[in-house]
Amino acid sequence: MGGTTLSTEWTIREVLNWTRGYFEAAGIVQPRLEAEILLAHALDVERLNLYISPDQPLTIDERSRYRTVVKQRRDGTPLQHLIGEVQFFGLRFRVSRDALIPRPETEELLDHILKLVPRDREIGCLDLGTGTGVIAVCLARYFPQAAVTAVDISPSALDVARGNAALNGVEDRIAFVESDWFDRVSGGYDLIASNPPYVDEKDLERLPAEVRDHEPREALDGGPGGLREIGALIEAIPSYLNCGGLVFLEIGRGQDEAVAKMLESAGFVEVRMESDLAGNPRYAVAEWPS
Repeated sequence: MGGTTLSTEWTIREVLNWTRGYFEAAGIVQPRLEAEILLAHALDVERLNLYISPDQPLTIDERSRYRTVVKQRRDGTPLQHLIGEVQFFGLRFRVSRDALIPRPETEELLDHILKLVPRDREIGCLDLGTGTGVIAVCLARYFPQAAVTAVDISPSALDVARGNAALNGVEDRIAFVESDWFDRVSGGYDLIASNPPYVDEKDLERLPAEVRDHEPREALDGGPGGLREIGALIEAIPSYLNCGGLVFLEIGRGQDEAVAKMLESAGFVEVRMESDLAGNPRYAVAEWPS
């Protein structure tokens, strides 16, 4: 697909095969899948169309658009930033560099919430550090009687979250608050959920370049041991959680014992750790006493 091949007629099949090898050499974990997603994006079609018309040749303009995003991906730009959106828990969300890219681990956090919290009653929900708004929007969509508050310190992230609430038809169900954790939050809640920064500050420079160089540092940096923000939240949450209310926290690998001790010391009961699909304890769940 280089400059000397512009006169060559490249078909969808040929372009995908070439890109798969190019991405494999770059160490991209799912080279074929990412090639298909980027080509569908460049052609402005669904991925299914690539399978329906594999012998369709690309125009020079189409090859040029595709070549641009392929090079950006090869140089480390996250796939989600290139296509501008992500599918999360059955919903569509727009993403930008202003907020952390939603990840499958947070989908699992929501799955635990949906399994443990009744959906047929009125509840007050608080999403701390909402970012793109995935937790808040999913709570509003899947808990029809919930009143949801979404908090973030970043006004740019809140703009993204508001847009995603509108995109998914729940903008009138979520109150957005610009706040450093609880600084501008009031009231009591039945459910508090958060995916706080939990990366050990010593590990930040060892993160993959597409994370380290393209995502907001404040959404990653958890301080010493990755526990600074988690500890601050656990200390503050009891003042905002109703009796019998539940807290759900996504945490880093190896932090489960320390976080469990923090929760128990703060007075929470029924403290437990739920595992991710790989079997790692990644979700702290606890109840405030009735």
